[in-house]
Amino acid sequence: MSPVRTAVIGCGKIGQTHAMALGALEESEFVAVCDAQLDRAESFGKQFGVRAYDSVTKMLSCEEVEAVTICTPHPLHAAPCLAAAQAGAHILIEKPFASSLAACDAMLEAADQHRVKLGVVSQRRLFEPVRRMKEAIDAGKIGAPVLGTFSMFSWRDQAYYQSDPWRGSWQGEGGGVLVNQSPHMLDMLQWFMGDIDEVSGYWANLNHPYIEVEDTAVATIRFKSGGLGNVIASLSQRPGIFTKVHVHGSNGASVGVQTDTGATFVAGMSGITQPPFNDIWTIPGEEHRLTEFQAADREHFQQIDATTYYHVLQIQDFLRAIREDRSPLVTGAEGRVVVEMFTAIYRSNELGQPVRFPL
Repeated sequence: MSPVRTAVIGCGKIGQTHAMALGALEESEFVAVCDAQLDRAESFGKQFGVRAYDSVTKMLSCEEVEAVTICTPHPLHAAPCLAAAQAGAHILIEKPFASSLAACDAMLEAADQHRVKLGVVSQRRLFEPVRRMKEAIDAGKIGAPVLGTFSMFSWRDQAYYQSDPWRGSWQGEGGGVLVNQSPHMLDMLQWFMGDIDEVSGYWANLNHPYIEVEDTAVATIRFKSGGLGNVIASLSQRPGIFTKVHVHGSNGASVGVQTDTGATFVAGMSGITQPPFNDIWTIPGEEHRLTEFQAADREHFQQIDATTYYHVLQIQDFLRAIREDRSPLVTGAEGRVVVEMFTAIYRSNELGQPVRFPL
């Protein structure tokens, strides 16, 4: 399999993770980087031994790029995506897919028109305990999934919001905890539970007066299957407690994962220090396997750098999907579902009533 000529757009903190992956994978020939600030792009490019640009269209034409990863702030995903699609380059976008449904739809339309692959980073789907849950649910081991919960009790301090000028504002970030910290778990909840029928939600800023956006949100979900869901996402618990996704089945069995212990990690500022693990497993005849699963996940965690390992796996899958002409692990359409979920919570709060899907 010949390597794919690749480039990174957006030379910030998460761009470092993508660049390291593209520089290391045998499926990638990493050739260029692009950033609106040329000096930052040049410093970044020098670090990885690739050419630097401040124009996406120029980079695409000069370097014959086959695939890009987009690591700009969320509201700025659409413009480079549209340029890449028009140039015939495949596109993998950091979460969330976008900060608005209009941007999502423009990107999906461009990818379809120009016949390029479009994927969204949701590397937590590759966590071993998460895959274990998905396999058990799909195998019918809990019956039908009838109740799903996502609980995040985490923390962000003022230094975090000051680390990049776009953080903490509606214009620069597109939202708060729902847009930035919650997409992975919103994605998992819907992946486990199925299509959504209705959402009712509220948001608030409880203890971060120096930002415009929400630090806390709660929601209830009714799924088309008849199942129910609950979301509580907060950055107001110092120094952070945990993040969990649990699914309960019609036969009374439950499966769950604790994806993060303490505060969720910040790319370029902190690392993952504790392994994700299954914290609930009551499938009949498999209850004893919980300690086995936890031991295996602790051992695996000691052998990898979890801060980058799962990104590498998803980027590798995307590059292989290009050469194998198949869909990537997480498609743009799946990324749009997450944007629809947090948009529905914002809209429900604004209207003071439930919001039906599709929006």
